[in-house]
Amino acid sequence: MDENKLLVSRRAAMKVGAATLAAAGLGLGSATGAQTRPSHVRARAIKKAAMIGMVGVGSTVLDKFKALKDAGFEGVEMDSPHDLNSADVLRASEETGIRVHGVVDSVHWNAPLSDPSAEVRAKGLAALETALQDCKRWGGVSVLLVPAVVNKRVSYAEAYERSQAEIRKALPLAEKLGITIAIENVWNGFLLSPLEAARYVDEFKSPWVAWHFDVGNVINFGWPEQWIRTLGKRIVKLHIKEYSRKKRDELGLWKGFDVELTEGDCDWPSVMKALDEVGYEGWATAEVGGGDLKRLTFVSERMDRIFAL
Repeated sequence: MDENKLLVSRRAAMKVGAATLAAAGLGLGSATGAQTRPSHVRARAIKKAAMIGMVGVGSTVLDKFKALKDAGFEGVEMDSPHDLNSADVLRASEETGIRVHGVVDSVHWNAPLSDPSAEVRAKGLAALETALQDCKRWGGVSVLLVPAVVNKRVSYAEAYERSQAEIRKALPLAEKLGITIAIENVWNGFLLSPLEAARYVDEFKSPWVAWHFDVGNVINFGWPEQWIRTLGKRIVKLHIKEYSRKKRDELGLWKGFDVELTEGDCDWPSVMKALDEVGYEGWATAEVGGGDLKRLTFVSERMDRIFAL
């Protein structure tokens, strides 16, 4: 199925059998390499990608895409607005087969759509529109957006109203280009429950607003498998990362992310079961510490083991 059509029809009911989990075989520790999927667990149509910022080798876009290919990835998420030559990105994708499946709005923290200043919000909207255009140019299907930031100056209600108003301004362009605006759950003091997250997306009444679900970001205050079941077909992309509550409690909040995939508090078997139940098929992008080819390969293999559960 064409990927854009798949995104548009994501709310259609799908009959998906829940996979029987192999509880054993997570294989934590020093073992590397993909785990063999038991014959009774269905093959998953999940494609593996990494953030471009994870690639710590190469001086050109082509070099970085080659490293991703060698590490076993199929795709990449780029940033926009950017200072790259778009022709270089397209050439690198064509030569390596690495798909630019999506773009991350690179301005949404500095110019949030919830800001009290109309000028700042206009800057944020312009950046979102640029990201939509770059995503289309590079062959992607979605733009990751942090929609708002709640803080001392911006109330929850103001963040909700302002961000929705600005996103609605971008919807005609998103529809014209066929690019989905995918909201991400982050530590922005906003959309703190899956019920509210679902409501926020549904209120647009548009197939061009969906959810980019970050598995690791939820673990500090919830359980990702619960979010997945509530968001369901609203999820069009995944971010894969880990989090340790033990490290958080002993070393500080942000230290919780300082743990390898499968070695934190994410219940990956339950996450994969929930994804099976909602019929998720699409891209899963690593958002963890990157580095050289050896490091990228390590991350790629850990993802293989997770997806085989």
